[in-house]
Amino acid sequence: MSVFGDGLDAAVQKAFTRPAPKSAGAQMRYLVKQLKGTKAVAQMLRISQRTVERYVKDQIKKPRPDLAARLEREVKARWQPQIRAKAREKAATTGGIVIDTRARLGYTAPIGSTDQDRIRHLTVALPPQYAARLFEAQEQGAAEQRLQELAAEALKEVYFQDGGRRAGSLEEVRFTDIEHLEF
Repeated sequence: MSVFGDGLDAAVQKAFTRPAPKSAGAQMRYLVKQLKGTKAVAQMLRISQRTVERYVKDQIKKPRPDLAARLEREVKARWQPQIRAKAREKAATTGGIVIDTRARLGYTAPIGSTDQDRIRHLTVALPPQYAARLFEAQEQGAAEQRLQELAAEALKEVYFQDGGRRAGSLEEVRFTDIEHLEF
């Protein structure tokens, strides 16, 4: 499970103008339309082509839990691509993104400062350049660790250093033990 990747996806999905299909038949019909055939859908979901055809005709209505999860994930990944692109573009150019997290945060600083890690609950508005970096890294398939590092850099700049107005000698921020994360 990717905490940062899923969080960024959930943030973009809040911009959807219509809800994604809910029933298994509707989800399967949508995927067949998107991938232009039942064979491609069957290979993607690792089921038989005949099973896909049964879902499309509503002969089967209730998928197994593992298939239902795969089906929902694939539909949401393809749902409203233009709206998804506009939401990312807006966050990366004008709007920025808000990060709400409860995690262990600490930092490396010169001797004499209180740099001990502690659990903090932060809700911080990140400027557009940090949103752009997060979305760009996600699109390029960055690992969860890289997304976490980018978020830590953004929190360092915006929260700890307040845009360069304080804590100028702060070296790095540690962002670990994430209990809650939402964008």
